Amino acid sequence: MSSTLRPHRPSALSRAGHPVPAERRLRLVLRLSAAVLMLAIFALDTFTTLEGAVAVLYVVAVLLVARTYRRGDIVIAAVGTAALTLVAYVDMHGTAPFGAQTVRAFVSLAAIGIAAVLALQNQSAMRTLSDQAMLLDLSHDMIFVRDVSGRITSWNRTAQEVYGWPPEDAVGRRADELLKTRYPGPREAVESELLDTGRWEGTLEQTTRSGSTLVLDSRWVLQRDRAGRPVAVMETHTDVTERKAAYAALVRSERRYRRMFDASRIGVVEQDWSAVRAELDALDLQDAAAIEAHAAAHPQFIRQARRLARIRDVNPAFAAMLGAVGTAYPASVDDLLGESDRTFGEALAAFARGDAFHEGESEIIGADGRRVPVLFAITFPSPEDGDANVLVFVIDNTERRQAQDALFTAQTELAHAARVSTLGELTASIAHEVNQPLMAVVTNGEAGMRWLRRETPDLPEVESAIARIISEGRRAAEIVHRIRAFLAKVPVQRQRMEVASVVEEAARLVQHELARERVKLRVDIAAHLPAVDGDRVQLQQVLVNLMVNAGQAMASQPAPRMVTLTAAPASDGQVAIRVHDTGPGIAAEHLARLFDPFFTTRPQGMGMGLAISRTIAEAHGGRLHVESEPGHGAAFTLLLPTARPDATT
Repeated sequence: MSSTLRPHRPSALSRAGHPVPAERRLRLVLRLSAAVLMLAIFALDTFTTLEGAVAVLYVVAVLLVARTYRRGDIVIAAVGTAALTLVAYVDMHGTAPFGAQTVRAFVSLAAIGIAAVLALQNQSAMRTLSDQAMLLDLSHDMIFVRDVSGRITSWNRTAQEVYGWPPEDAVGRRADELLKTRYPGPREAVESELLDTGRWEGTLEQTTRSGSTLVLDSRWVLQRDRAGRPVAVMETHTDVTERKAAYAALVRSERRYRRMFDASRIGVVEQDWSAVRAELDALDLQDAAAIEAHAAAHPQFIRQARRLARIRDVNPAFAAMLGAVGTAYPASVDDLLGESDRTFGEALAAFARGDAFHEGESEIIGADGRRVPVLFAITFPSPEDGDANVLVFVIDNTERRQAQDALFTAQTELAHAARVSTLGELTASIAHEVNQPLMAVVTNGEAGMRWLRRETPDLPEVESAIARIISEGRRAAEIVHRIRAFLAKVPVQRQRMEVASVVEEAARLVQHELARERVKLRVDIAAHLPAVDGDRVQLQQVLVNLMVNAGQAMASQPAPRMVTLTAAPASDGQVAIRVHDTGPGIAAEHLARLFDPFFTTRPQGMGMGLAISRTIAEAHGGRLHVESEPGHGAAFTLLLPTARPDATT
């Protein structure tokens, strides 16, 4: 290829290859001009006495017609001029013997023939070059030809569309300056390789007319003349900007994935399940049921599938979990799992079903043979991505398992402590409940003995003391009976009761004990109180406990000591039974914990009375609360709902 490779492209040709009206007019003018010239030469050769090869001038007409680029025009012009030459020869010389005129005629015919042949050959060459130029224009690559100095001599259509310069603006300019070419290395090294090998390939950057930078795969071909001198270079450029950007993004993504893979504190295992898929397809196992049935008939199938699941890579966290050194890690899943593992079969079923992930809990075998409890999650790639990149995320469950064991131990100990505590509370409750009637029995027994030891025994008082002893004994027996019923989960027997009778009986039960403590008891019961539903003994026990506590709270107080027991309707339709004393009251810091089990402000107290009393109140659908102002005593109020119309009497 020489610098003459630059093809002539008639500007009048349309893209469809058909001449436009301007081209047609040009061809018509050329044909008419050639015809006129042929007639003028014929007239000059025939009607004048000029001596010489006038017919040689017909060559001009042939060359003029050749400008139409039509083979037929050239042939017609050549045949026509040859015919005119023969006609003029015959007309002037007739049948004269061979002479100088005959030589001139043959020279003219030879000149016409040679001109016609050369014109036809030139037309063929131009057609070939035109076809080559068309092929260059049809190429999707940017192609241009430059001379050895770097000046552009040819510029294809794709180069015009991509770079933005039309041929008239690009041809004649230096390519490196026009396109601001940036090479991967020194420009001299590129040129040296081109001259040594005749070609060069590489990646470079060029700038378009709009200022955009293109990354190009470039191929250069050097053309030399017959003497071996370089004359032209054809450059072909393929735009790989998007491909380069996509590759760079892929590299960044791979680096990011690798960084996450290596830096993650969660163990990550990359596995290849392609062989597992092939085995399942070969055995036509496409669901969990088929795999389970096949595994039952072939016990070694799961073990074989475990061997087929190859391990491609592990991250440092998983290697540390295994205790592996360097890059030494198991070759397959079978090397990780113990004989008793059942999780791989479940994972295999999920894989066959096409699940996106599967998770579970298992144990892996470390490099030193120890078993490491783990939690795992397997992510299966989509079918179009193949089965060569199965990722397993593994978390060491050792500390969690140890914490669970410690928790189970603590729960066992706590349950034991709770049972001991419950037993202690129950014992304290029984002691507290039974203690009051027993103390009353002792008090009445001592009183009876004093009445008997008088010089004249007071038998009516003795009889009264014995009656009270019997009553307190029965109350103690009733308390024990109620506790046994509670332990046996026997339903509480509720009955309809008059509030006045419950209050009066409770007051009689503590009257002697309060008298011994020199505490005056005042009872004030409103008339026509509504009845309540409940357990008489339990409610009496609450009131007795509250009055006894009130009396004990005033033990260090000077007289007068007063406990007031009142019963009246409450504003919300309930019945309010109130126990108020004139003692020192309750400290503000103790009010919040007053009803907690085992909380007491007395050295000899057990801290169970108020807790049991509140429980009984709530069991009856009521409420027990306290009000206290230091120095002005404390007031406990028991609120009880009124009896239902259908309650038993």
